[in-house]
Amino acid sequence: MGDRGAPGDEIAVDGKAVSFSKAAPARVLVYHKPVGELVTRSDPQGRPTVFSRLPPGRWVAVGRLDINSAGLLVFTDSGELANRLMHPRYEIEREYIARVHGRLAPAVLEKLGSGVQLEDGMAAFTSIRAAEGREATGSNAWYRVTLKEGRNREVRRLFEAVGAKVNRLMRLRYGPLRLPEDLPPGGWREIKNPVILQKL
Repeated sequence: MGDRGAPGDEIAVDGKAVSFSKAAPARVLVYHKPVGELVTRSDPQGRPTVFSRLPPGRWVAVGRLDINSAGLLVFTDSGELANRLMHPRYEIEREYIARVHGRLAPAVLEKLGSGVQLEDGMAAFTSIRAAEGREATGSNAWYRVTLKEGRNREVRRLFEAVGAKVNRLMRLRYGPLRLPEDLPPGGWREIKNPVILQKL
């Protein structure tokens, strides 16, 4: 016990040589989640799940989106990488586009950026602005928002805290990963260079 090995040493346990292989790099997928799918491996009610569409593998979801939300989900086969991407300490930014019933006054937007009390503590958007290229329709307006944490239903709850209801929500970005514009709902794509994530 406690013996050290140097490069080039031959190591044996009970007379059997031990070889060390370099771990394969983590695999990372981006997935375009449609509304109506659950981020769970199976559902007792038989509703569709995101995992049913992924290629074979032991995939871990990096964060979640509720059944009524759409957009970017990230999956990896590395639990360590998933934990790092989700841990609040790293403050990895998530970006969303939200369609909200009612237009919000400048004072309300400022409040959402400075902090609102939720049942699980204070929360705030790191940025909130009108979404370019999205016309307000009827009583609805579109906003682009970012967060640096991933509490349960946090985007919806922040808007609800100021009396606004989100009727459509889509995640566009998770850290450096963006939802590809040409990726259809229900489609996935493997990231060719996941090293950018491992440096976070």
